[in-house]
Amino acid sequence: MTSTAPPTLPGHDAGEEPPSWQLRMRRFGHAPRPRTGLRERLVPPFTRPSGQLWTVLGLSPVAAARIVRVSAWAGPLLVTLVAGLMRFWHLGAPHAVIFDETYYAKDAWALINHGYEGDWPKDIDKSILANPDLISVPTAPGYVVHPPVGKYLIGIGEKMFGFTPFGWRFMVAVLGTLSVLLLCRIGRRLFRSTFLGCLAGTLLAVDGLHFVMSRTALLDTVLMFFVVAAFGCLLVDRDRTRARLAAALPEGEDGELRPDAHIAATLRFGPRPWRIGAGLMLGLACGTKWNGLYILVFFCVMAVLWDAGARRTAGAVSPYRAVLRRDAFWAFLSTVPVAIATYMVSWTGWFVTDKGYGRHWADGRAGLSPDHIKLPVIGTINHLPQFDMSWVPAALRSFWHYETEVYSFHVGLTEGHTYQSNPWSWIVLGRPVSYYYESPNPGTGGCPSDAGGKCASEVLALGTPLLWWAACFAILYVLWRWLFRRDWRAGAIACGIAAGYLPWFMYQERTIFFFYAVVFVPFLCLAVAMMIGAIIGPPGSDERRRAVGSIGAGVLVLLIIWNFIYFWPIFTGMPIPLDSWRSRMWLDTWV
Repeated sequence: MTSTAPPTLPGHDAGEEPPSWQLRMRRFGHAPRPRTGLRERLVPPFTRPSGQLWTVLGLSPVAAARIVRVSAWAGPLLVTLVAGLMRFWHLGAPHAVIFDETYYAKDAWALINHGYEGDWPKDIDKSILANPDLISVPTAPGYVVHPPVGKYLIGIGEKMFGFTPFGWRFMVAVLGTLSVLLLCRIGRRLFRSTFLGCLAGTLLAVDGLHFVMSRTALLDTVLMFFVVAAFGCLLVDRDRTRARLAAALPEGEDGELRPDAHIAATLRFGPRPWRIGAGLMLGLACGTKWNGLYILVFFCVMAVLWDAGARRTAGAVSPYRAVLRRDAFWAFLSTVPVAIATYMVSWTGWFVTDKGYGRHWADGRAGLSPDHIKLPVIGTINHLPQFDMSWVPAALRSFWHYETEVYSFHVGLTEGHTYQSNPWSWIVLGRPVSYYYESPNPGTGGCPSDAGGKCASEVLALGTPLLWWAACFAILYVLWRWLFRRDWRAGAIACGIAAGYLPWFMYQERTIFFFYAVVFVPFLCLAVAMMIGAIIGPPGSDERRRAVGSIGAGVLVLLIIWNFIYFWPIFTGMPIPLDSWRSRMWLDTWV
């Protein structure tokens, strides 16, 4: 008797009827994606190079396995070494106080010496550059509008190498270099590919904005480092909790995991030190600049969604209810209070030295609550009822008053600036920021004697154009992957970009600058790396598809690296003929 059972397609169990559309599309070459087992969905394996590569190289399986194991760290370390050499090359040049270094370098020096920021005399920068040993640290407190963590780190470099440009840029360069290493490892874990992880780190190493910011004593690179570290901690926590979930699920006779609604809904994940580490990093981020608060909110929501996704994959019928019962409280406790405590500890110098700006504001005042309260975005609410706050120590009331005044400064900063820009223009590099510009004559200041005219020496905070313009398409790609393919990796990258980018749209009337975007540059690099991985082709693609994709991806990466090299002079302040400088001003708004 002839069997009338429907044919079995790849990715479907025997006896399971495939959807009719797949049967109809099979004649046109459609092949369904292979079904992934539950274990692989909870804990995806790392990809390995095909055996053909090792055969071509003449390596035995044992040697190949050793290379794969070593490359997990050797590759990221090599990329980091190259990034570090570039960032520390002539780090003290230009020998000048460039852009906002005039604030943070001096605040850091006072903070590391006295424990609080001082009120520096005006026009003291030239004296500092001429002979820093003769400069005395002011004892009068200064009014500052940023928390102290980033300035403490800058001050460590100054304490090690002196009150000089190299000294105040040293720790920022260290953190910028280490962020490349972090991104390599994060990309490897995110994509389960050492190659794509190292590619993401390489893209970060050759991004002009990240490069310039890593060589300038501003706070944004410090903030970026802590944000990337927090993301990495959450990523490790995600892998470890899903591994615990996989270990608790039952196995079938074929050795495959089976979903279990009861286990998925009731399993407790136990201690989660990596989530506490994320809370610590986010607290340090907030202790560097206040926009770390928005990143804290975005990342906490992302972590809760990851927990819900894990429980749903394991078979939970109501994953969000399970998360509320088992995970939400501990997720909050291990991040938000830890971040708040870290932020408060960062102000220890202000409390202990007893001399910080506004430290004694509440002394001798009635212990009443203020008659107004300032809320983010909403504004100021006046004429609130008075409450007796005498039970709150005067130091804490002074601290709260100081914080509200700083918030008022930030949201009310609308004074125009030559290099301010709207966040709408950031992604396309509409208005970069010139940190330093000099026009030396031929034969002076590094300008070649045969230049034929004055040279231009500029440090321009500009992202590598081809990388950023490729990132415009990469953002669209990750959004498509997240919304239509439910790819959690794309969602994580989109969350990182959104956390550092979207909040600035609420303050479009404020004076803001393009270099704030360095916080989400690592996530742009992850997005471009993910897009390049798609260009190369998914595993299982035929050789022709892989070859064409690899050539296209290789050309794109080489063009980005060439673009970084081409703009190197205006990233480093290297004197070049004026015509050469003009040829690098691709848009009128860059001048």
